[in-house]
Amino acid sequence: MDNLPLLTMGVTLLGCLFAVVGVHVYSSGQAQRQALLERMTQTGQLAIEGGRRRRFSAVDRWLRRTRLGKRIERQISATGLDLTAGEYFVYVVGALLALYFIAGSVFAPFFGIIAAVIGVWGANGFLNWQRQKRTEAFINQLPELTRVLANATQAGLALRTAISMAVDELDDPAREELRRVADQLTLGRSLDDALNDLVERLPSRELTVLVSTLILSNRAGGTIVSSLRNLTQTLEERKETRREVTTLLSQVKVTAVAVPVLGVGFLLLIDGMRSGALEDMTNALAGRLAVIVSAALYALGFFLINRLTRVRI
Repeated sequence: MDNLPLLTMGVTLLGCLFAVVGVHVYSSGQAQRQALLERMTQTGQLAIEGGRRRRFSAVDRWLRRTRLGKRIERQISATGLDLTAGEYFVYVVGALLALYFIAGSVFAPFFGIIAAVIGVWGANGFLNWQRQKRTEAFINQLPELTRVLANATQAGLALRTAISMAVDELDDPAREELRRVADQLTLGRSLDDALNDLVERLPSRELTVLVSTLILSNRAGGTIVSSLRNLTQTLEERKETRREVTTLLSQVKVTAVAVPVLGVGFLLLIDGMRSGALEDMTNALAGRLAVIVSAALYALGFFLINRLTRVRI
């Protein structure tokens, strides 16, 4: 007990020593991590997208362990959006709450539930629309891609080297997608698996034909240059045909959007004729059923118009 002050002082000094060592180890580890990130970024092994700090990291970590989070992550990776699964989930939840309160205050509380359900469908539709938009942009770059691959293989370069060369020659989204393929090939994955993953991310007939041509030529050899030359000309013709079809069907697609907008306008007209009419209508069971049936019919009309105007070339 007489040595208690000395013992306390010794434990305190030892704790301070451990604290200093811990801070030094932590700072050196952070410096090594930053140096590693800079080296991987300079060599192209790591791409910092946007350079911004990710939000809602705790939600993202929790969501990635669930089946829903993995599904959202796969969809976002195919769209090219600079979002994490956690950020998308939080934004969608916030938008659904806003839709619920806005629709409930403007029309009636029952319409808030319908607006939230439509919002869930719209959030999934937004990702599908972004994926389709990215796929179409990639398809428009396929003639240039096949031209680059044909020139590279004609010069005697291997197909893997030709793909790496196309990463430097093309713009996004082809650059980013081909960079993923090149990274997978660098890590030792086979060419067949890397190209098949590309088809799964951006499904299209044109890309399927190109990937099949590359895989067969890589397996069996043959005149890959002439095949790519012919495929380039075919893709150019299909590109012009797709552009003409899109122009012809633009008016019909506007009609598909105008039909649900007219339904919302009718609701505003009814509520403007007599205040509280929508709330009185939705308080009754028959009125709620009528609203649900009407919303289903408008959704069916929107779906059928888009389905009938979908032309596969």
